[in-house]
Amino acid sequence: MPGKPKLTYFNGRGRMESVRWLLGAAGVEFEEEFVETKEQYSKLIKDGRLLFDQLPLVEMDGLKLVQTKAILNYIAGKCNLHGKDLKERAQIDMYVEGTLDLMALFLMYPFSPPEQKEAQLASILEKATTRYLPVYEKALKQHGQEFLVGNRFSWADVQLIEAILMLEEEKPDVLAQFPQLQAFKARACSVPTIMKFLQPGSRRKPRPDEAYVATVKKILNFG
Repeated sequence: MPGKPKLTYFNGRGRMESVRWLLGAAGVEFEEEFVETKEQYSKLIKDGRLLFDQLPLVEMDGLKLVQTKAILNYIAGKCNLHGKDLKERAQIDMYVEGTLDLMALFLMYPFSPPEQKEAQLASILEKATTRYLPVYEKALKQHGQEFLVGNRFSWADVQLIEAILMLEEEKPDVLAQFPQLQAFKARACSVPTIMKFLQPGSRRKPRPDEAYVATVKKILNFG
């Protein structure tokens, strides 16, 4: 029997959090190795475990997977969360790419200078509520189904519920003008594997704090 997937990354959200979410949604248990020093990171590179000398790294099925989208794509396909045919996969990929674009706005936010954070957050929320969330609201209203593609829970839904909860951490009423997304959130959070992933003590990481930011900056030599 193959072992559990092993995730190697910093001890925080970053680019690995969507991987944790997707594995959690698929009900797949995994192990984690946290990179906390420059020496650990350098050793990963020296040992040839990072194809492009970058994290995240996921080791599963005998593969050393890098590049976040490639990792997510593999997991979604393996765990039957990537649609039933090529057309559904294309739809799922479009929604996922859009949601990842939205979440990328959050990626560097914790590392921004304090004096820029208020304006940066306002810009993120403005884009979320005028460019991204209306797309999902319209799709759910038009097809009248419970989930984004094919009326079945998929990678697109996992990515979206992660993004919604991230937005609500910054603006609790962010869905006030989006009734379809409010209902979607309730449905998605009722999926048993998602319910489990949202419980205290799960592999879900908290919002980035100063210690996490300082560690990543030190290891990657920026800031």
